[in-house]
Amino acid sequence: MAGNNPVFNNIQKQLQGGEYAGIGEPRGAQQRYPQQGYPQGNPQQGYPQGNPQGQQPGYYPPTPMSPEQLDAMYQRPSAGPLDTGRVTFDDVIMKTLTLFAIVLSSAAVTWVMTSAQPALASPIWMVGMFGGLVVGLIIAFKKTISVPLILTYSLLEGAFVGALSRAMEAWYPGIVMTAVVATLATFAGMFIGYRTGVIKVTSRSRRIFGMAIMGYMLFSLVNVLALVFGWTSGWGFGGTGLLGIGISILGVGLASYSLAVDFDSVEEGIRMGAPEKFSWLFAHGIIVSLVWLYIEILRLLARLRDN
Repeated sequence: MAGNNPVFNNIQKQLQGGEYAGIGEPRGAQQRYPQQGYPQGNPQQGYPQGNPQGQQPGYYPPTPMSPEQLDAMYQRPSAGPLDTGRVTFDDVIMKTLTLFAIVLSSAAVTWVMTSAQPALASPIWMVGMFGGLVVGLIIAFKKTISVPLILTYSLLEGAFVGALSRAMEAWYPGIVMTAVVATLATFAGMFIGYRTGVIKVTSRSRRIFGMAIMGYMLFSLVNVLALVFGWTSGWGFGGTGLLGIGISILGVGLASYSLAVDFDSVEEGIRMGAPEKFSWLFAHGIIVSLVWLYIEILRLLARLRDN
């Protein structure tokens, strides 16, 4: 579902390059317009029009300040992330809970609809899956952050999860509640493990994780094509035997570590002073990994039931 989370891959590149998805100017960019308090080149004030001699374009000498103004400025408390419009950990938590609530609400509505009319499960499932894929890719590679697109993705993912869960519950009674509890427990465990330093994310582990994800995505694509053309059946390659269970365990492991990578990306974004609006993108990335983890756990439980 999430692959090597493209949302956080894009964020990583922007943060390391010193730019923030089109929000504001890149770090290190020079101010090229006059601000309030800077003379506008009035010859009567002793400042030449245009650029002062020997200065870079856009530079203007500051207006002198009185001792009282300087003292008042020094007495002010240091500006925090909220004052400077930078993302905070609380921002990411609140946005993640908001998107999670949208996913749950959409899934609940879809669950009720498909319970009353089981024939709706397949079309809703397909629309949610492919619609979410398209919207997710647009979000991941879009240069600006679009909150409506992020909310739309959560609605589509909720519909997909609700329809899939209803179908799986009909085939394997009780499986959905077990998968939900396992997903939330895994999420909590990965978060605690990362915060306490038990689970570490390094540049080397990121590279290994990225290569593993690429291989898993390629395998999943081949598996889907094999099912479509009738080369395999059921769960595809590996079936419900030990090989299939091992593949599902690998998927759960990759999705779980994806959460740790997400947490590390959020922490890096906060440390580097990403704009506040990035909290929506961070929250979206976490939801992507969380849904992926749920699907992998659901598939593992189903294979264990069949075995």
